[in-house]
Amino acid sequence: MLPVSFISDFGHTDEFVGVVHGVIARIEPEVRVIDITHGVPAGDVRAGALALLRAVQYMPQGIVLAVVDPGVGTDRRAICARTAAGLFVGPDNGLLAPAVAMVGGADLIVSIENPELRLPAEGNTFAGRDVFAPAAAVLAAGQASIEQLGPPLAADAITPMMIPLVEHRDGGAVGEVLWVDGYGNAQTNITPADLAMVGLAPGSAVVLRIGAMEYPITWAGTYGDVLEGEGMVHVDSYGQIAVAVRGGSALDDYPLENGIAVTLKPVGEAGATPLDIN
Repeated sequence: MLPVSFISDFGHTDEFVGVVHGVIARIEPEVRVIDITHGVPAGDVRAGALALLRAVQYMPQGIVLAVVDPGVGTDRRAICARTAAGLFVGPDNGLLAPAVAMVGGADLIVSIENPELRLPAEGNTFAGRDVFAPAAAVLAAGQASIEQLGPPLAADAITPMMIPLVEHRDGGAVGEVLWVDGYGNAQTNITPADLAMVGLAPGSAVVLRIGAMEYPITWAGTYGDVLEGEGMVHVDSYGQIAVAVRGGSALDDYPLENGIAVTLKPVGEAGATPLDIN
């Protein structure tokens, strides 16, 4: 019996998460479901893909059930990908691609089409219940193999999800905010290696540029290294550079949001004249 690691944009206001749990339990009550999160913003495939990417390395070997599916009911495919870390079930819209790549890629991808392994339904707007949950359950319980779900697809058939690359120009590392967590910490796609390439090191004074505004900030090791209410950049729990404020939210102190461009550079670089915002 394999566990199912479940992520979605369903939230907890409606019954959708519970219904998916119920479908899995009716097929095999012994299957354990691990809820990664159901707080992905509605229809935000990129946010879901990045959340799954962050989480997948900590999930047990088994089945990953991912449902962020704004194209539900269209001709987008329902797929299952076999990897060294287990089987990934979800829509073929880029949601699965970064996590599948993280665990080494897929050696088999199939289109989930077998009507015997779906729930009959009048409508076609709840694939999480009718298509993906049954597939995850029978795979987890060993009641069906991936080959029985449907026909194989080309090895490179999975729809990619493009993650922005960091640029190094004008003396700084130019990246993007990937995710803002519930505490208001803004994770970027910039890594410590990117900052080292532009001459920054832990403890350095840094200029944070957002649009036309520039802010003085410190590269700190942890929140306790700066004063209460002070801004900082640090290496977060996933190894990325994040912008944070001790005891507060970076969203309140800086004009940050998902997808916004940010530049980090040493103080004194051309074009970097920090503004005193205190």
